[in-house]
Amino acid sequence: MAAKKKQTAKKKEVKKAPAPRKTVKAKSDPASKQADSASRVKQSFPIVGIGASAGGLEAIEGFFAHTPSDIGIAFVIIQHLAPEHKSIMGSLLKKYTNLKVAEVRDGMKIEPGCVYLNPPNKEVSTMNGRLHLSEPTQARGARLAIDYFFRSLAEAEGDKSICIVLSGAGTDGTLGLKAIKGAGGMAMVQEEIQAKYNNMPRSAIDTGLVDYILPVEKMAAELIKYVKHPYIGGTKKVLKAKEKFEDYLQKIFMLIRSTTGHDFSQYKMNTIRRRIERRMAVHQMNKISEYVAYMKKNPAEVKTLFKDLLITVTNFFRDPEAFKSLNDRVIIPLVKAKPPEAFIRVWVVGCATGEEAYSVAILFSEAMKLLTKRLTLQIFATDIDADAIEHARLGVYPDSIAADVSPERLKAYFVREENAYRVKKQIREMVVFATQNLVKDAPFSKLDLVCCRNVLIYMNTALQKKILPLFHYTLNPGGYLFLGTSETTGEFADLFSAVDLKWKISRRKPTPVSLTAARLPLPLNGSGAEVREEAKRKFEPTSANVRQLAERIILQEFAPPCVLIDEKFDVLYFNGDTDKYLSVPMGEPTFNVLKIAREEIRYKLSTLVHKSLKEKKPVRSEETTIRYNGSVSPVNIVVKPVLDPSIKNEFMMILFETPKGSAEQSGREKHPPDRAVDPRVATLERELQSTKEYLQTTVEELETSNEELKSTNEELQSTNEELQSTNEELETSREELQSTNEELETVNNELRNKVEQLSEANNDLNNLLGCTEIATLFLDNDVKIKRFTPRAAEIFKLIAGDVGRPISDIVHNLLYDDLVGDVEDILKNLGRIEKEVQAKNGNWYLMRILPYRTIENAIDGVVITFVDITSQKRDQQSLQESEEKCSALINQTQAGIVLADVETGLITEGNPAFERLTGRNIKALKTMKMWELRPSEKLEEAKKAFFDAVKKKKGSSTELPFRRPDGQVVDVDCVYSLVVIRDKRYMQTIIREIDKPHKP
Repeated sequence: MAAKKKQTAKKKEVKKAPAPRKTVKAKSDPASKQADSASRVKQSFPIVGIGASAGGLEAIEGFFAHTPSDIGIAFVIIQHLAPEHKSIMGSLLKKYTNLKVAEVRDGMKIEPGCVYLNPPNKEVSTMNGRLHLSEPTQARGARLAIDYFFRSLAEAEGDKSICIVLSGAGTDGTLGLKAIKGAGGMAMVQEEIQAKYNNMPRSAIDTGLVDYILPVEKMAAELIKYVKHPYIGGTKKVLKAKEKFEDYLQKIFMLIRSTTGHDFSQYKMNTIRRRIERRMAVHQMNKISEYVAYMKKNPAEVKTLFKDLLITVTNFFRDPEAFKSLNDRVIIPLVKAKPPEAFIRVWVVGCATGEEAYSVAILFSEAMKLLTKRLTLQIFATDIDADAIEHARLGVYPDSIAADVSPERLKAYFVREENAYRVKKQIREMVVFATQNLVKDAPFSKLDLVCCRNVLIYMNTALQKKILPLFHYTLNPGGYLFLGTSETTGEFADLFSAVDLKWKISRRKPTPVSLTAARLPLPLNGSGAEVREEAKRKFEPTSANVRQLAERIILQEFAPPCVLIDEKFDVLYFNGDTDKYLSVPMGEPTFNVLKIAREEIRYKLSTLVHKSLKEKKPVRSEETTIRYNGSVSPVNIVVKPVLDPSIKNEFMMILFETPKGSAEQSGREKHPPDRAVDPRVATLERELQSTKEYLQTTVEELETSNEELKSTNEELQSTNEELQSTNEELETSREELQSTNEELETVNNELRNKVEQLSEANNDLNNLLGCTEIATLFLDNDVKIKRFTPRAAEIFKLIAGDVGRPISDIVHNLLYDDLVGDVEDILKNLGRIEKEVQAKNGNWYLMRILPYRTIENAIDGVVITFVDITSQKRDQQSLQESEEKCSALINQTQAGIVLADVETGLITEGNPAFERLTGRNIKALKTMKMWELRPSEKLEEAKKAFFDAVKKKKGSSTELPFRRPDGQVVDVDCVYSLVVIRDKRYMQTIIREIDKPHKP
């Protein structure tokens, strides 16, 4: 709830600085990712993943409506689609962009200037510049398609990956966004206010990793600026030639340290540099000096960069083989070795969002079940990121963890809650989460196992040398250290022995505590400076420096024994022989000076320390005697605060001085037997001794009460966490209840658009049928009316209530009784019937009966159409009558009439009189040319006369003889005229006999 209020307060700006970051997991450690980056194929153009769900259609359309077509970027849109639902996103999106839109096919190469859409019931991933499809591995309700693609994009593109989260009613995309940011990429999210369903944007924003929070109309402009930045485009170096990164790096460290209290000066520079350059790309800055100035003016940017530097990777059972080795070589032997009801203490360093801590808890729980042994397991999980710790305490993870956790473990150790899994109470109670700076804060102690995986790889060698002795100090004898695959104990082979070299499991060697303590770091100021004496394996000087050797001899011979303590009274440094004044107590080891001081000086020392701490000035005790090895020695105790302006911590020096001229006395000589003792003095000594004993008892009771209060406080904190967790569970349940309608909402959005298109198509169809005035009747497989047009109602006397009635029950105006039989024949044989039918009013219709075929080519009834052909029928009858009249005239005339092609002269038609004159039938005549009817000596003259008539294009008369097949020649008069029939030219010739036939 608090996170949501903070987010609401920050939503007014268009570009926002990310809130505190949570961590994300990858299946390989960062070092292996760096090794794989060399072989990773990166595109010369950016690939942007866009995740959207309920309400995302409008957001996607708004985004691409403001995206130029020459952007040179590839977009991959991942939506939640029902498995059987065919998306129409492609056709809808083409109305808003000129970019090429295509549905993803397996193995499709990614091209710039293209938009790719995920198909239903498939998971999309990218590798080597291509898109790949795979079958979903999760049940329908648990699929997180957006997370799946974002993670693959992060692995494929690394720090060049880009993701955009739009409207949606779930939390899908959040883990994928973390993966993008973990790889150094960029994240952009739609404003919550603008999003129709703001669950997905809010979940992404709450991670604190988002670089831009914008309305969809402004996203494209910021995206173009980002991809053109030198850090992303790679066209030139981010830093100018005159600028040196190191010159400004210390200034950045100082700003971070003064704002957050954390020092990154001893972290690896390559990681630091990449994070800084990415922030410069977000703010469109090419000069490191500009970015430093911006940080000084904007403290929020300092915190944002600090969060960027905290990015880590984590997931359940990362490197399964490593956890198997941990289980076989460490956990099972530990459980076996412990007596029943014993304690096992584990420290998980850099736990991030808690997956690794819970993984260790699950392994211990399985081992205890396997060995049927009941032990008390206490796991301390710490991280520098307070937000990550809060997330870990909730113990709620998306159902995508099923890729890392077996179904058996999910069932045994998690509770399914809609689209998430919650760690069961029995595992959650084994882990205590706390915010801790590994470099500055006090470590845990008496541990059996320390898990510190992929934390040291971000630190330089100097810092690693400070951390490893600390782990040795915190472990019990024989305790185990579990590091990442790219980490090693290095030069501290004297502290640890290898158990598994491949998976970096080591065991604590029984090195003396004094040697380990001497190698622990001692911070003296905020910059991390230290004062410690280097202890060597054989306690030999580290160098031949004469001055240092002289100083060491002087300290050993002439300086009084002393110790340096902090504000908690813990000894940080021993000098000289302090064994006479301080001793190691029995039981739990401690460095508290008041607990290790000898009894004779303990109470006086406590008084002096508290007085010096309160008054901030040196205090000295009167001469005090102390017993040691059977002798009594006087000692003066001096407590001096360390007053150095450069030191922020409160340190004090305790010196044990021997008074001048004093000498040790035997315990028996302190009160000679012949010396009388004053009874009053003896009484006072007894009262003093009684008071000391009472005071000792009171102090012990006070310490016990403090321990009980501390325990009660821890229980109260645990109860408070559980209440807060319950509150978050209720809120999460409400959100998850809303997200259950996510796919339905997405389908409804597309269905609404489809209904609009269908309505528009229906209107077009109705107008088309109305304009054509074609009577149409739709029948189903039972010959029942499904639909009809208004003109059909004129033929069948239909009303709206007749829909669903059999066509046989409907009276029609047709002189046609076989309609039902023809319809049934079509349904049976899937043929086609076309008839001309007449109505009772005299109108004629062309009736067609065809099968009704669906898109799937299934038969779902018949379609009957009636085209009014009354006018055509009348014209046909008139034409037939005219033809009959013309035929009667032509056939009864005594003159021969013939048509010939003007191009070739071939005879095409002739009347009976022409057949009679030529003595040939029309079939034989159609194979002859006009001039071939003449005598041979008249052929050329006849041919010339024919084409002359064609050229004149008007009637002409020629007298030429015809030769009949029997050899008889007939003189005829030919009258030519040019006619055009359907754009074809013919020569019409009217032939009359002008003389009686004569013999040749």
